[in-house]
Amino acid sequence: MKKILIADDAEFNRDILKEIFSEQYEIFEAGDGEEAVRCIRENFESLSLIFLDLMMPKMSGLDVLEIMKDEGYLDLIPVIIITGEATVDTDAAAYDYGVADIIYKPFARRVITRRALNIIELYERRKNLELQLDETTSELLASRKKLAENNEFLVNALSSVVEFRSLESGIHINRVKEFTDVLLHTWAALHSDFDYKELDIRQMVNASALHDIGKISIPDEILLKPGRLTLEEFAIMKEHTTKGCEILEKFKQEDSDFYQYCYDICRYHHERYDGKGYPDHLKGDEIPVWAQVVSIADVFDALISPRCYKVPYAIPKAVDMIFNGECGTFSPKLLECFESAKFKLIEIAERD
Repeated sequence: MKKILIADDAEFNRDILKEIFSEQYEIFEAGDGEEAVRCIRENFESLSLIFLDLMMPKMSGLDVLEIMKDEGYLDLIPVIIITGEATVDTDAAAYDYGVADIIYKPFARRVITRRALNIIELYERRKNLELQLDETTSELLASRKKLAENNEFLVNALSSVVEFRSLESGIHINRVKEFTDVLLHTWAALHSDFDYKELDIRQMVNASALHDIGKISIPDEILLKPGRLTLEEFAIMKEHTTKGCEILEKFKQEDSDFYQYCYDICRYHHERYDGKGYPDHLKGDEIPVWAQVVSIADVFDALISPRCYKVPYAIPKAVDMIFNGECGTFSPKLLECFESAKFKLIEIAERD
């Protein structure tokens, strides 16, 4: 049976309310504020309503409300103030605490019954709605998590194709992901306007593995050439950004943030802050943050990794080259982020 607490130092008032509600509810009684608080703490999960007198011994009704607010009970249990000595100030204070209603003594049986039942019904509907919303939210989060897992599987499969096609070590793809992870979390810590959730960052990190997916469309004689590319060959190599987007179009998911991260990273990871990158010559913040982050992660790993056309640079030299602009211009914010994360990035690089 649902329960009501009647907290009033006047036994007569408690008896009247008890008579009205005892058929439908189990009644608890409290003759002072301390007893009321004790009853609330012991039964808050099953209380449907509290009738609370303002003037009581040991602890006033407002004192009880203060404790209920501090301990979170006011969000769970509706409170009706019953008083014969109210003032404008006490009424305002009670409503500021969030009481559901104030009823003045002596009270009419029909009026207090109707008002109390309306408030109980309203709170029960709100609780049911909150439960439904919680269930819906949980289902949506579970669905989104499952989608992220499926996307991660697809990314791993496609990035493996790139690895075998271009003969680049899978370490490069994994390291770019790790660098991207560190840099995105550092960016989020440094810039409060980057208000993406952890699941969004995880998707950006997974999307980074597809930055070079377009290389599977580049001819072997260019992709695997051991020496420097000619201007014509380099022009074809640069097409891996747009070719990659064409491949991604075949896997397009409507209204998918993950698809957008993949597309942006694939197309824009060779753009530079001064507009001298490719393929679209974007400038400044026209380049999405996640694409900017992957661009510097990709450059750093390319510098410190062996390639068929070069030997690796030492890590300190690679860091200097990035800050000196020898690999293109990066945004001041991105360089600040790289500086803040430098030791973590070096730790990852040295580990492999």
